[in-house]
Amino acid sequence: MDLKNKNILILGLGISGISTVKALNKLGAKITISDLKDEKELEENISEIKNLNIELYLGTNDVPLNNIDLIIKSPGIPLNLDIIKEAEQKGIEVITDLELAYRISPNSNFIAITGTNGKTTTTTLVGEFFKKAGFHTHVAGNIGVGILWDVVSSSKDDIFVVETSSFQLENTVKFNPKISLILNITPDHLNWHKTLDNYINAKKKIFVNQTEDEYTILNYDDPLLKNLGEEIKSHLIWFSVDNEISKGAYIKNGYIVIDDGNEVHNIIRTEEIKILGKHNLENVLASVAIGWIMGLDIKIMNEVLKTFPGVEHRIEYVDTINGVKFYNDSKGTNPEASIKAIEALKSSIILIAGGQDKGSEFDNFILSFKYKVKSVVLLGETKEKIKNTAIKYGFNNIYIVNTMEEAVNKSYELASTGDNILLSPACASWDMYSSFEMRGNDFKNYVYDLREEKNG
Repeated sequence: MDLKNKNILILGLGISGISTVKALNKLGAKITISDLKDEKELEENISEIKNLNIELYLGTNDVPLNNIDLIIKSPGIPLNLDIIKEAEQKGIEVITDLELAYRISPNSNFIAITGTNGKTTTTTLVGEFFKKAGFHTHVAGNIGVGILWDVVSSSKDDIFVVETSSFQLENTVKFNPKISLILNITPDHLNWHKTLDNYINAKKKIFVNQTEDEYTILNYDDPLLKNLGEEIKSHLIWFSVDNEISKGAYIKNGYIVIDDGNEVHNIIRTEEIKILGKHNLENVLASVAIGWIMGLDIKIMNEVLKTFPGVEHRIEYVDTINGVKFYNDSKGTNPEASIKAIEALKSSIILIAGGQDKGSEFDNFILSFKYKVKSVVLLGETKEKIKNTAIKYGFNNIYIVNTMEEAVNKSYELASTGDNILLSPACASWDMYSSFEMRGNDFKNYVYDLREEKNG
């Protein structure tokens, strides 16, 4: 795709926006940037591109579109903005960096991973497989840096392991990875997608352009995914924690195995895997299926799985203070993710939850408490919504706080030796923090402060 001298508008100057600016500059495009944040808020990002020939519209989306050939929007920007509606009226295509990356390099080795939960862990793990195997590997997309700069700086044999969100997939048209993976689908981001069907249809775009030359991997245990088989035109491979399947990845006699249709290959004993929880067994099975399709040595996958610690902010062990363990699961940004975190911990829990309301319901979240969650400490935009749902089901050990510092201190006050204090908000962070990472780091810092106070 020739972008030289094309007039391209970039909406949003976040991480993916910076990557997109650098890539388009290298390709000779004429770049205009718009972001609703002002220059002071974007000072750090602007410093990375200040020497490039760009036109900036900051604090506004009121940008003249007369000469614009293409718009690349930050994934999370909603589609109902006036500037996007105007672009559609003028026939200007609006896509995300994921779609543009594919158009620039359609023959690259794209491995695309999506799902409501587990994307980051699985993407990171698959990336470790390929790095260990000696491939020049880019772990990109909705994780780390944006994908475009990696694509324009890559060689033809490089591997791209791409975490793809529903926001990124929504604006894809031609995107066609060599391997697509959907880990699971449960209701999420309904404030953005409006309906569950819209959300599912966005996820399905990961495989819609694939042909019989490519592969699609689906979770056999997920009822929504199990019904998608007839829509798949590529080679379909299943994985399952609960069932033995005729061809794919599953658990047999305590082993993660690959069944190639002729022979069953043992990969690793489940008890040797370092990361916790049934949900992580799903992530491992899916990752192993990718490695098998790409011909990776079983020994390499085994070695990585024995040492892989998981990802930061996902059931991340933080510290133990006087027999009370603290876990940071700030990446639990929807009820289903937090349910999996609750299930993964073996002993009783003091749970910290709450955040931005994404339109989720919390009934199943509360029902997952059973006898494991002793108390819940709530903060953020959804605190009253979660509280009311808990009371509806007879759970009354509820404490409302206003800050993360209060949440950590209250949780410790409620805990006994042997308890786990788990931050797993079941909500997005944007009511109080700019990212789940900042929320998780804030939690960890207050835990470390508490340690100094109690043990200093």
